[in-house]
Amino acid sequence: MAARLPGFGFSGKAGRTAAQPITYLMRIAVQRKDLISLAAGLVDQKTLPAEEMRRLTQELLADEAAGKEALQYGSTEGLAGLRQALLEHVCKLDGVAAEDLSVDAHNVVVGSGSQQLLYIVADILVEPGDIVITEWPSYFVYTAAITSLGASVRAVDMDQDGMQLDALEAVLAELRRHGELHRVKLLYTCDYHQNPTGITLSQPRRQGMLEIVRSYSRHGRICLVEDAAYRELSCEGVAPRSIKSFERDNAQVVLAQTFSKPFAPGLRAGYAILPDDLVEPVLNQKGNHDFGSSNFVQHLLLRAMRSGIYARHVAMLRQRYRQKRDAMLQALQQELGDFEPGKTFWTRPGGGLYVYLTLPEWMDTGREGPLFRAALAEGVTYVPGEYCYGPDPRRPVPKNHMRLTFGTVSEQAIFEGVARLARAIKKVSRSRARQVAAGVREAELP
Repeated sequence: MAARLPGFGFSGKAGRTAAQPITYLMRIAVQRKDLISLAAGLVDQKTLPAEEMRRLTQELLADEAAGKEALQYGSTEGLAGLRQALLEHVCKLDGVAAEDLSVDAHNVVVGSGSQQLLYIVADILVEPGDIVITEWPSYFVYTAAITSLGASVRAVDMDQDGMQLDALEAVLAELRRHGELHRVKLLYTCDYHQNPTGITLSQPRRQGMLEIVRSYSRHGRICLVEDAAYRELSCEGVAPRSIKSFERDNAQVVLAQTFSKPFAPGLRAGYAILPDDLVEPVLNQKGNHDFGSSNFVQHLLLRAMRSGIYARHVAMLRQRYRQKRDAMLQALQQELGDFEPGKTFWTRPGGGLYVYLTLPEWMDTGREGPLFRAALAEGVTYVPGEYCYGPDPRRPVPKNHMRLTFGTVSEQAIFEGVARLARAIKKVSRSRARQVAAGVREAELP
């Protein structure tokens, strides 16, 4: 009998990396067809541009020379024509010229989804023991990536206008007093229709955030990472300018956008506009990953942008998601509008895919809590808010929030899903009331 081999010696990064909690929620949604998932942050399957992509693919391959060029390897930084088109697209959204921002197509890098580029930026800047500042709550996939690199999180409170700038300055000032400012490498913000809250950073705070970060970068530059994944899904008026648009020297802000939410996630394409001295390190690290994202997909996306297909699709999505957002807000008002007023409330996003629900502090929405079990029994799932709070050692994680998504479910399913959720909430509330009436002490309640 052969001797049993010892286990693999995993890296420190592997040891710090765990499965994403959303994986469990996705799995049970697949296993139980009766469930209405208000958890999965997927786009509406019915809106995906299958016919448009079929036509674009046929047109591309009908031109033999163009088809063969698209089927060849591409460059690590991405297709030159697409990068130029993306720069022009972002400048149009912001109402500025590229020269005003001291950028050109050289600063644009195409990635396999914006998540890849966001991770690479952190990977080239962050060492174990460094600090990354995030919103509270924040996008849990990125905070997990940060902690896998060995960084610690310092979280900054939000209100209806996004990250609170006085709280941000207080965190930075405290770190400076304790001689830890040099450890701060990144500030990460999802500043349009944030995942998970749906909140957008207000226009007045955008320039203020940049000024604060710059003022604390005199002895070590802090990178401001602007994750604008949901920017083009605004459904109320014109979205505010990017933080990047206020930066005239292209020294500090990384602006990341994606094709996943406003077009088709299966294409796995995103892009970032980088400061000059981040371009080469990002490309070097990306070369270690893939030597360039899909060249074929990039050729298709360039044609989609030039033909107007992309712009028309985004306009359609804005209208569609507005209808679904309105359905969710109406359903919440109908089902929970009179449940513990002042203690139960939710965000009203101006776009994106998410609504953030806050319940009374005693109600545990966590995966191991009574509400999650009751919701499963009713046939509905949500993302527990506890997932959305990065591991900031200074702060306890609140347990009374949840993220709800209206992206992939129909309007009918939204109304039914919220009704099921409300039944679960009220069932847990009645159970607690009975326990209190029976004399169960507060500390012993589940």
